[in-house]
Amino acid sequence: MDIRDGGLDDPQVIGLLRLHAQGMLASSPAESCHFLDLSALKAPDVDFWSAWDGQMLAGIGALKQLDSAHGEIKSMRTAPGLLRSGTGAAILSHILSAARARGLKRLSLETGSGEAFEPAIALYRKFGFTDCGAFGEYSDGDPFSRFMTRVL
Repeated sequence: MDIRDGGLDDPQVIGLLRLHAQGMLASSPAESCHFLDLSALKAPDVDFWSAWDGQMLAGIGALKQLDSAHGEIKSMRTAPGLLRSGTGAAILSHILSAARARGLKRLSLETGSGEAFEPAIALYRKFGFTDCGAFGEYSDGDPFSRFMTRVL
């Protein structure tokens, strides 16, 4: 698997981002969906990666810098035909390495709380993430949001 910087102009990446948004909106109310759109993923405080198996897109992931010590995982998604293939773990490992390389001390994420999110939550737990309260601009009290964090 080849994990590359960027790829936001690639039609396969754009398609997977659309699928990601549709999946979030199908599982949670719109006001509880916090995915970044294409323009937000191009912001200077966000790094985006695409994972490839030859010419086929395997997955995507992003890291948003919240402050000098804290980052947030955004837009993690594996291509539908490659679920449970190790793609998510490879992207998450890459994001963790990038966060450490830039000197971040903590990495957090917001994900959904329903059954559709259980495989992602299990992956995050495997990598040492634990439940936490809201962080950054999020607020506690949304039953559709789950927050996780880990020290790097």
